[in-house]
Amino acid sequence: MSFVLAIDQGTTSSRAMVFRSDISIAAVAQQEFPQHFPASGWVEHEPEDIWTSTVMTCRDALEKAGLAAKDIAAIGITNQRETTVVWDRATGQAVHRAIVWQDRRTADICARLKAEGHEPDVSAKTGLIIDPYFSGTKVAWILDHVPGARERAERGELMFGTVDCYLLWRLTGGKVHATDATNASRTLLFNIHTGQWDDTLLKLLRVPRSMLPEVKDSSADFGTTTPDLFGGPIKIAGIAGDQQAALMGQGCVSPGLMKATYGTGCFMLINTGEEKCVSRSRLLTTVAARVNGKTTYALEGSIFVAGAAIQWLGEGLGVTGGPRGAEALARAAKSDHGVVVVPAFTGLGAPWWDAGARGAIFGLTRDAGLPEIAAATYDACALQSRDLIEAMRADAPGAFGEAAQLRIDGGMSRSVWFSQRLADLTGVSVRRSSYQETTALGAALFAGVGAGLYASVEEAAEVSPAAETLKPMLKAHEREAAYARWLDAVPRVRS
Repeated sequence: MSFVLAIDQGTTSSRAMVFRSDISIAAVAQQEFPQHFPASGWVEHEPEDIWTSTVMTCRDALEKAGLAAKDIAAIGITNQRETTVVWDRATGQAVHRAIVWQDRRTADICARLKAEGHEPDVSAKTGLIIDPYFSGTKVAWILDHVPGARERAERGELMFGTVDCYLLWRLTGGKVHATDATNASRTLLFNIHTGQWDDTLLKLLRVPRSMLPEVKDSSADFGTTTPDLFGGPIKIAGIAGDQQAALMGQGCVSPGLMKATYGTGCFMLINTGEEKCVSRSRLLTTVAARVNGKTTYALEGSIFVAGAAIQWLGEGLGVTGGPRGAEALARAAKSDHGVVVVPAFTGLGAPWWDAGARGAIFGLTRDAGLPEIAAATYDACALQSRDLIEAMRADAPGAFGEAAQLRIDGGMSRSVWFSQRLADLTGVSVRRSSYQETTALGAALFAGVGAGLYASVEEAAEVSPAAETLKPMLKAHEREAAYARWLDAVPRVRS
């Protein structure tokens, strides 16, 4: 039983992948599900859609691989973090649609908590800032807005979980209500110092303790699936939030190893080992993994708009040919064009955290056109990455060495040209993985450790895929001039 089934439950689709022991892929199945936008800034998923798409893709992947439940050593789960589900303990029925991590409906709650002076204490305990992004205020909103929900929760009738927890409960037939430390650390309810749910935070956000799942290691015994789902029981042995799973999939299990995933946005994490770095740059301190009771930590920075800016070139400016067409246009730009694009379409993420910022284009001249705007849009993704790298360098000088390397994955990493531009504008070597499925791979590796296929996370990390390393080629003064233009432009779009 050397096969592992990875469930990668994402924001727009559910995917199942069967990995062989050499991390080659035996089968993949994917299914999109509907997005719901009931009001401006609100994003919801139907929990039943998440569940049914997950089960269908798992069955499809097993069928494609020609495998039965008895052939699978373990299941690993990775998930869209912070997305919040509340359901009835007896019936399993969700009391409200899942509130997605992107949802901003609790901005007023967060603003009130900040105005009351709670953020320093919350940050000290959780490593996070008070923001609608995280799960805690979402739970409170559901309890306050679904008739009777708060009273039912107080009576112990309701359960809360992030998507991993909800899937685990369904997969085990309601026998296991648990999550892992990486997902727990994204809720605003978990004390990363004690490794426990925090009573003070629960009281502040008015979330009953009875709703909360047990917090386990990322590699652990999470029970088994009910036999009816896949023709027999399968052990569930690993869970991690998507970005922590990608950190594992990139082999970043030692302090100083750093990865960035370039999708719609970008998430960059640096492993800081057992040190919980306190960020002075408004990065997040988060749990990277907890295995055999040992917790390792990471600093995390989020860029709201990365690949979405390339989509905007097509949808907003009429550039044809998709990403390839946009890249070809950008490569045709004059090298000294001086145009700066700040793609703050939905505000600015770390280290700025300015939800009111909006995008702009600076430095236009008579001979600037679409090629220069396209090139500046790609550069914006690299320059935002430079912001995060500078913040990490300041916050974790012990972890951030002189030979720092950025390991990248995600859609934009498929472009060698962008990857080189990223190295040029950040001044950091870029390790471009030949393998795009690092998030699902990380889930599989955590499950492999939990099932005993690997003796440790270090051994599991050794099977990471081959990669190409790109070193900075741009002259230092040119790189610094480009970054200076960026730093001049960003304050102009701030709210």
